[in-house]
Amino acid sequence: MNKIALTLLSICLTANIFGQSSVNQKLIELGKAYKDFMFRNEPPKGFVKDLQNNVPENLKLATSFIEQTITTDNKLLKKDYLILPDIQTLKYIFIIHSINLNIRQEKQIDNNKLIDSLKSGEILKYKLVDTYYSMLFASVGNKNQPFDYSKNDFKLKEYNLSDDAEKGIFFLRCMDYCGKNIWGFMNIAKPANTKNAYDLIKLFPKFNGQPYFQYNDLNFPDFEIYIIKDKGLQSYKGYFLDKYYEVLLTHLICLNKEGETEKEKNDLLLGSILKEKDLYKYTRLKPTLDGLFKEQKRE
Repeated sequence: MNKIALTLLSICLTANIFGQSSVNQKLIELGKAYKDFMFRNEPPKGFVKDLQNNVPENLKLATSFIEQTITTDNKLLKKDYLILPDIQTLKYIFIIHSINLNIRQEKQIDNNKLIDSLKSGEILKYKLVDTYYSMLFASVGNKNQPFDYSKNDFKLKEYNLSDDAEKGIFFLRCMDYCGKNIWGFMNIAKPANTKNAYDLIKLFPKFNGQPYFQYNDLNFPDFEIYIIKDKGLQSYKGYFLDKYYEVLLTHLICLNKEGETEKEKNDLLLGSILKEKDLYKYTRLKPTLDGLFKEQKRE
């Protein structure tokens, strides 16, 4: 190999190393920003603008997303962010989220080593999709108040979601967030405050032009991911369908307690997955669900 070829190779290697270092540095910066300001803390003046400095081209979409997650009254429910990004952007956002988790630990690993291992490793796409929508809906909840999805109609076919599992992840992450808003009224208040819970249920979004509970495309194959720290791999449907059934049963309790019509109760019972016995295996609420549809004894 002649001197010119060696020089060109050296230049290419140096440029590649510098480029990777620049990407890693920005990923760490974004991870720290997300960790510090994902909840109610407000970034200092000029902080978000500074995040836009020295952004590598392939990190621009991820940077824009993180900027929204730390911004009050953000635009994450706009179609631009509801659309699932490309796989590289999804992986960068997953890495940013992982850095955020890492720097919360007393015993941290080197962030550059973490980044390199995640870049080179295979990550289940469903995990990437779940992390994206988990961060999106959490940030809407943390930064956009008061709770009100009443004007949202999520058209899932418009969001670059490739199959029922990805659509189900979107739906279940959204409903997990909705369920957290009514949980306290039903489980902390004594007695349960069904009025306030029902008032919030009326603010739940629509999906594909229909009330939330009429979304029934949840028979996609189950998969396992890490959901709760120290719990190991968990069934995705086992965790999130259990939470969702709790929301549906709370809705039914509210209809009964608040004196709603039989038609509304039957619409919920027969229009939702409350009737889908094949899915009961994913919830600890199976005995309650079985009791809802016991056949009446013939006289």
